[in-house]
Amino acid sequence: MNHFFYKFNNFFSNFEALGSLFLRLGVGIAFIIYGYGKFPLPPEGLTEYFDLPPFLASLVAISELSTGIVLIVAHFIKNSVGHILTRLAGLNIVILMICIFAVAHRDWFITKQLFTNIQIFLLIGGLFFLLKGNKV
Repeated sequence: MNHFFYKFNNFFSNFEALGSLFLRLGVGIAFIIYGYGKFPLPPEGLTEYFDLPPFLASLVAISELSTGIVLIVAHFIKNSVGHILTRLAGLNIVILMICIFAVAHRDWFITKQLFTNIQIFLLIGGLFFLLKGNKV
């Protein structure tokens, strides 16, 4: 029986890097879509609904879009630059998500709505890449 578990574990250890890649692609694509959806600049939804200045609203849109792109591209840079870019993208995701929770979803703090929404998983993904970088 132990031989079965060894083989099972050994088989899936060959795919360990794919788990990080799928998470990276999911979080990266989500940020690209969220950022792109705020174009043309300045995003009216952010300037009107949240009363953000046009410069800050534009910065949010550009930051979301570029963070998604950097997170995905950094996977293919197999040196310290890719590692640092991944961590910076993770840091930016964490900052963006905390700001989103503070401004747009203050009423979600430790509620069912928080844990059944994509935003918490984007925050967790950002934390993952901030802490892990490009390590396999």
